[in-house]
Amino acid sequence: MLMPIPDAAVISRRAEIAAALRGRLPCGTVIDRAAGLSAFESDGLTAYRQQPLIAVLPADRDEVSAVLAYCAAEGIKIVPRGAGTSLSGGALPLADGITLGLSRLNRILDIDLANRTVTVEPGVTNLAISAAVREHGFYYAPDPSSQIACTIGGNVAENAGGVHCLKYGLTTNNILGLEVALLGGERIRLGGKALDAPGLDLMGVIAGSEGLLGVVTEVTVRILRTPETARALLAGFARVEDAARCVADVIAAGIIPAGMEMMDRPAIHAAEAYVGAGYPLDAEALLIIEVDGPAAEVAAAALRIEDVARTCGATSLRTSRNEAERLAFWAGRKAAFPAVGRITPDYYCMDGTIPRGRLPEVLAGIRELSERFGLGVANVFHAGDGNLHPLILYDANAPGELERAEEFGSEILRLCVRVGGVLTGEHGVGVEKRDLMDEVFGPDDLAHQQRLKCAFDAGGLLNPGKVFPTLHRCAELGRLHVHAGKLPHPDIERF
Repeated sequence: MLMPIPDAAVISRRAEIAAALRGRLPCGTVIDRAAGLSAFESDGLTAYRQQPLIAVLPADRDEVSAVLAYCAAEGIKIVPRGAGTSLSGGALPLADGITLGLSRLNRILDIDLANRTVTVEPGVTNLAISAAVREHGFYYAPDPSSQIACTIGGNVAENAGGVHCLKYGLTTNNILGLEVALLGGERIRLGGKALDAPGLDLMGVIAGSEGLLGVVTEVTVRILRTPETARALLAGFARVEDAARCVADVIAAGIIPAGMEMMDRPAIHAAEAYVGAGYPLDAEALLIIEVDGPAAEVAAAALRIEDVARTCGATSLRTSRNEAERLAFWAGRKAAFPAVGRITPDYYCMDGTIPRGRLPEVLAGIRELSERFGLGVANVFHAGDGNLHPLILYDANAPGELERAEEFGSEILRLCVRVGGVLTGEHGVGVEKRDLMDEVFGPDDLAHQQRLKCAFDAGGLLNPGKVFPTLHRCAELGRLHVHAGKLPHPDIERF
C-alpha cells in the first residue's frame, strides 16, 4: 500500500505547528506527544498503522473552522476522524498530516417531533439518536453493527447502512440537512428540515465522500415512527445456495422486508457461542428476515416468507414470539464480528455489493478462493441488498498470511465486479480498495471524480491518499472553484 510521500519539511515543523494551533485553540485540544498520538494510529482496519503528525480535538464548529483555516494557509494535510470504526482505512493518519478528531462535538442540538427531525453534531453516536427519541415513539433507521460506537458524522462520510437498509435506505436516504466546513474554514449549509431541498444534490455528493471534500459539523436526520409490530424469522438451510435463492425469491414475491441478513456455518457457530441467540447449529446457512408495520400486514407477510423459505428447502423455521426474542435473533447477527474475533487471531472484513440473483455464484466463488488461498472465511452480510461482508480468517503473526488475506480480499472484490457489482456497499473505499478503483472506473471516470474534489479542495489537503489510485494536479484536470460564503456550484470547464 502506497501513501503520499511524507513532507519532511512539515514533519520538522511539528513543534511550531503544535504551538500555532495551541495559540488558536483551548488548552488540551492539541496532542503532539507519541503516547497520546498512538490512540489515533489506525481505524478499524488495524492492519495499517501510522501515527499522525498531530491530533487535534476541537469542541465546537468554530474550532473546526480555525484548524481548517490554519491548515489551508500553511499547506498542511488534514485527516478527519469520527469514532475510528471505519473498516476501509478512511481515517488512517498521515505522518505529515493533522488528524482532526470530531468526537467532542457530541451534542444533540434539536429534536423536532412535529417535523420528524433531529439535528446533531457529528460526534453523536448512531444509537444515541434513537435513544433520544425512543420514549416519543420514534427511531433513526440506519443501524450499522457498530451503532453503539460509530458516530453520525462518520456515517455520513462513509454512507453507512446497517441491517435495515434494505427497506429504509442508507445514510444518504435519511439525512435532510448538513453543515460542512470547507478547507479554508468557511461553513456552508446544505438542505434543512424540508424533505427535498432545491438545487443541486450536494448532500448526495457529501454523503460517502470519505472526508475528501469537507468536514461535516452538523447533521439533520429524519426520524421514523416506531413500527406497530415487528417480527423476525430464522430460516436454516442445508445448503448456502438454497439460502441465497430464498433471498432472491422473497424479493421476487413482492415482499420488501425491513431487513434480510445471511450467515454461513462458521458465522452461525461463532455467534451462537458468543450470544446464545438460539441459532440452528446444524444449518449450513441462516437467514434472518424481519418484517414490520401494522400487525395484520406483518402476520400475512411472515406467512408468505415461510412458504417461500420452505419451497427453497429450509430445514428449520422459527418466528419471534415477542420483542425480546426478536432482539435476541438480531443480537447474534450484530455481534457476529466480535464473535468471529474469538475464533481467529485476526480477520479481514470485506465489503462488496452484487446483484441479489448472483449470490449463489459468488458464494461458491468465495469457497473456491478460500481453498486456493488456504484461509478460512465466515460470511456475514446484508443479503437483501447484496452487500457482502466476508470475514477472512488469518494470523498476522504467521509470515505471509496478511498478504494472502489481502489478495484473497482483492479477488473477492474482483469477483463482485465481474458479476455486475461494485467494490463497496457501506464501508467506503479508503486505502483498502483504492488500488482496485480502476477495476470499476476508467481513466475518464476517475478524472471526472477528481475534478469534483478539485472544486472543494484544489490543494489536495483533505484526506489525501484515499479513494483515488492516481492523483492528478487540479491544473491538469481543469480548475473548479468553490466560492466562499455561498453554496458551491461546480462549473466544469470543457476541454
